[in-house]
Amino acid sequence: TAFLHGELEEVIYMSQPEGYEVEGREDWVYLLKKSLYGLKQSPRQWNQKFNDFMISRGFTSSVDSCVYLLLYVDDM
Repeated sequence: TAFLHGELEEVIYMSQPEGYEVEGREDWVYLLKKSLYGLKQSPRQWNQKFNDFMISRGFTSSVDSCVYLLLYVDDM
């Protein structure tokens, strides 16, 4: 469910999923407001949200964008 929490940066429209068409509106398309499973952007958007959260909690990101470090002076 993590992918569903990313905020989209692009404008993305999608057609109605098969089996969920609204009768009389089969040709309508919808503007996405959130990430969905299957979007190429979803993993990146979630990672960006996670990164922002970790930085807001005092962690710093290393050269490798997946490694975070929180250091207290008393721990040295």
